[in-house]
Amino acid sequence: MTRRQPPEGADPAAAPPSGASGEPTGEPTVGDGAIRGTSDGDGPIGRHLGHARRHRGLKITALVMTTLIVAAVAFVGVQVLRLQSNVVTLPLNLAEGQESALPVDSSTDPLQILILGSDTRTGNSGEFFGDESDSSGEGNSDVMMLLTLSADRENVTVVSFPRDLLVPLPACMNPDTGQPSEAQELGQLNAALNEGGPGCTVAAINNLTGLSVDHFMMAGFNAVSELSSAVGGVEVCVQEPVDDEFSGLRLPAGTSEVEGDQALAFLRTRHSFGDGGDIGRIAAQQSFMASLARKVRAEGTLTNLPKLYSIAEVVTRNLTVDEGLSQPAEILKIADRLKDVDLGNMAFVTVPVQPWDQDPNRLVIDEAAAAPLFDALREDRGLTEESAAPSAPASTPAPSEAPATPEAPAFDPASVPLLVVNATTDAGRAAEVQRLVLEAGYTQAVTFESAPAATTLVVYGPGYDGAAEDVATRFGVAAANIIADPGLVGVQLQVGADLATGSAVVVPPLGNELDGQTADQVTCQASSGL
Repeated sequence: MTRRQPPEGADPAAAPPSGASGEPTGEPTVGDGAIRGTSDGDGPIGRHLGHARRHRGLKITALVMTTLIVAAVAFVGVQVLRLQSNVVTLPLNLAEGQESALPVDSSTDPLQILILGSDTRTGNSGEFFGDESDSSGEGNSDVMMLLTLSADRENVTVVSFPRDLLVPLPACMNPDTGQPSEAQELGQLNAALNEGGPGCTVAAINNLTGLSVDHFMMAGFNAVSELSSAVGGVEVCVQEPVDDEFSGLRLPAGTSEVEGDQALAFLRTRHSFGDGGDIGRIAAQQSFMASLARKVRAEGTLTNLPKLYSIAEVVTRNLTVDEGLSQPAEILKIADRLKDVDLGNMAFVTVPVQPWDQDPNRLVIDEAAAAPLFDALREDRGLTEESAAPSAPASTPAPSEAPATPEAPAFDPASVPLLVVNATTDAGRAAEVQRLVLEAGYTQAVTFESAPAATTLVVYGPGYDGAAEDVATRFGVAAANIIADPGLVGVQLQVGADLATGSAVVVPPLGNELDGQTADQVTCQASSGL
């Protein structure tokens, strides 16, 4: 088709091409400048219109983004101020003649934080544990734990101190009265809080350990109740049903989730576990803390800012801290350090103690056993490191070796229904353990695949306690992990990650054979029988 050319000398733009009626056809031509401008961007009209629209759009977008950023910054600022306004502060160290810790970088330095739980009723309704007249002032320390975080971000150690522990107490200036307390050669550690606030307890711990504690956190009754509810409950395990009239703790045998008042009762009961004293209660507290760590890690709480903020709000609303820890940013730095620590490197231990020779109801430090623990803390070593434990004598089998074969049982293993539950990530592990129990005479042993679990448990029904003890002995399962279940017939052996290889549970080293556990271990509390 031949394109029609305009007459010679005519202005190409003077008369647009027309159809038969003389109206514009709308068909673009090479000489149609307006159309050319809108089609290829060279025409003056099209260029200016396009850029005007684009500039207006960019301005609107920039305005919207700026508004959002300003709003977000303002929101964060308001929330941080709100968190900070929740916090109550007290001096870090109130001992006469004892210097406070030097400033530390919460992100990179070794860090020690003394965690205290006060038994005062102030600020609590009193309906659960009595009225406010039961204690006054700061009260005594109901919980005393020293949290240490290693500089390399690989180890966390939590050392529990019994409330009945007698230690040297320094003279402390009481911040409320302005009067100094008298130094004591031996005084009850939990009473230091009432003498001079948390700063006096910090001073006593410094004297005892040779450390210079960097911070403290003191929580009231409501902290545990609200925190346990904020995370949706914490799983605990008891070997027998618990109905404690003193604390109000009521639990069935086995595992349960506790929150609110029941979580607080689990942590405070002195009558339900172990020997009915403070050591059994500390073991329950350590188990609770380990379970809380596992839940927080599994749900990604420490990397989820909305969840982390809600927990930070609960914590700050119920905390008294030293000035250095009063900034919410410092608490978030600590959370950042905790988020990547392997659960197997989080150790919960009790400071080694022994009965006081003048009163068996009071405890004193077992100095020989405690020295390696305090050395490790001062040297910034984790307790799960192999180097922290002394070398075992040549005659002592390593933990990974099979324990000695138990004596012939007083029952017939062939009569025991035994379920081998594989809770490891090795699909063939159940068959390996089944072979071991078949060789021991448990001819009814069958296998079952389950979700992975950290700890090996032996669960037994009525009449099978002897078989449970025999199975536990064969595989090196601790007594705390032998659990009675009245609804079970026979015995169940849950093979956890600590029995993933070999024929005996591998016990993580805890320094000088310290009493405690790591965060990846699931433990069940034994009844005190009281």
